[in-house]
Amino acid sequence: LVFQAVFNLLIPDHAADAFSPPRPGPRGGWDALLERLLGGLGRWDAEHFLFIAERGYLLEHNCAFLPLFPLALRLLAALLPCPVPLQPRSRLLLAAALLNAALAALAAAALLALGRAVLRRPRQAFLAALLFSVSPAGVFMAAAYSESAFAALAFSAMWQLETGRWRLGGLLFALAAGARANGLLNAGFVLYARARRFALQLQGTAASPRELPVLCRRLLGLVSSSALMCAAIFLPFAVFQYYAYVRFCEPGAGLAPSVPGALLQLARDKGYRVAGVGEAKPPWCSQRFPLVYSYIQDTYWNVGFLRYFELRQIPNFLLALPVTLLCSWAAWTYVSTNPRHCLTLGLERSKSEEKGKARDGFCGPAAFVYVVHSTALLVFGFFCMHVQVLTRFLGSSSPILYWFSAHLLLEHEPLLWSTETDNPASGKPLLGKSHSSSGKGTSDNPVVRLLLNWRSTTPLSKSILGFFLGYWLLGLILHCNFLPWT
Repeated sequence: LVFQAVFNLLIPDHAADAFSPPRPGPRGGWDALLERLLGGLGRWDAEHFLFIAERGYLLEHNCAFLPLFPLALRLLAALLPCPVPLQPRSRLLLAAALLNAALAALAAAALLALGRAVLRRPRQAFLAALLFSVSPAGVFMAAAYSESAFAALAFSAMWQLETGRWRLGGLLFALAAGARANGLLNAGFVLYARARRFALQLQGTAASPRELPVLCRRLLGLVSSSALMCAAIFLPFAVFQYYAYVRFCEPGAGLAPSVPGALLQLARDKGYRVAGVGEAKPPWCSQRFPLVYSYIQDTYWNVGFLRYFELRQIPNFLLALPVTLLCSWAAWTYVSTNPRHCLTLGLERSKSEEKGKARDGFCGPAAFVYVVHSTALLVFGFFCMHVQVLTRFLGSSSPILYWFSAHLLLEHEPLLWSTETDNPASGKPLLGKSHSSSGKGTSDNPVVRLLLNWRSTTPLSKSILGFFLGYWLLGLILHCNFLPWT
C-alpha cells in the first residue's frame, strides 16, 4: 500500500482509454486524501468492481465481473466505522484495501497448509508461501480486484479436499466460482479426488462376483455425490447468468429510474448498454442458452481462440513469457519424472505408495492433479485470452507457480542447503542457517537470505527472484498510474 501511494504521487496518471465512470458531486478534503493514498488501487478493472459495488449491475459489460467480491466490498463499506464524511467510492476503495490485505494473508496461509499436505516438505511449502507474498501478480492482490478473494477461497478449498473435508471444500469452491469464472474448472478437483479414491479402493478389493453389487453401489454413490457437488459449484455462476437475463432481457425488469445524465452520456459515447434504458433486447437474450458472460467476453473484449495472435500483440506475449516458460517447465519436469503415473492419470497405486515410500515434494504423486490444472489454465489462457493476463490468472488460481519455483530454488541454490540431505549433488559445501559462502549473516527467511547474498546466488535463483520481484515492482509502478500492465 505504501509503495503504490508513493508511485501514485510521483508519477502522473496516463490518460488510458479504459472504463472511467463519472463521479458526481464535489469531493471533500478526506476524499482527495484517500484518493492520493489509495487511488492506485482503483485502476483498470478495479473501476468495474467499485462501480458495481456502488451502483449494481447497471451496465451490461459490467456482467463480465462476478458478484461475490463487489458484494463483499459493499457489505464491508457499510459496516466500516468512519468518523469523517466520505463519498461512496472512497468508502469502497478503503474497504477494498483492507479486505484484500486480509484476504491475501489468508491465501498465503491456505497455500502454506495446502503445500504441507500435498508436498509433505515443510521447507518447500514455507518457501512457496513466501514467494506468494511477493507474487508477480502482487498488485492485483492488493488492488480492488477479485484475485485475492479467489486465491483465498480456491487454496482453502483445495486444502479442505486434501484433508477429507468434502462438503466444506465444495462450499469454498462454489464461493470461488462466484468470484471468478475460471472457478468452474475447480470442479475437476472434486471429480478427480472421488475417482482416485474409488480406483484405489477397487485395486485393493479382491475381484469376485460377490463384490460386484457392493462395487456398483459404491460407484452409484460416487457418481451421485460428485454430480451434486459439481452442481453446487456451478450454481453461483448459473444464478448470476439468470439474474443478468432478468436484468437486461425481461421488459421493464431493469428499472433504472435514477441514472445520472453524465453516465447516460458516457454510455452513449462508448456504446454501453444500460439496464432498463431502450427497448431493443441484447442479441444474447435470444440464444438457446443465454450466457451474458461469454457474450461480453466476445463482444466487448474480443476474447476467443487465437484472436490475440497479431503482430501488434508481441509485447503482450513477451510480458506473459516468464510465467508461460515457468509453468511449461513445471509440466515437463513432472511428466518426465513420473511418466507412468501420468499415463495412468494417477489412478494406479505405485509400488512406492504401497510400501509407504512415495516421493515427496513437487514431483510427488499428490501434485499430479495440480499440474494438470495449471497446464489446462496455461493452454486456455495462452490461446483464448488476452495473453498478458496469464501472470495474474495463474498467480491467483494455481499453486504450481509457487511450488515449482520453490522446488527449483531448494534443488539448485546452495545458499538454501542447510544439511547434507538438502544437497542433491554430493561433494558440494554445506551451508548453515546463519552464514553464507560469502560470510555475510543471513535470515531464517529464505527469500531474504537470497536477497542479502544476491551476488552469491545462482543464475537460476536470480532469474526466479528477478521475475517475482521485478513484476511485483513494475506492477505497482505501471498499474497504479493507468499504464498498461498484465
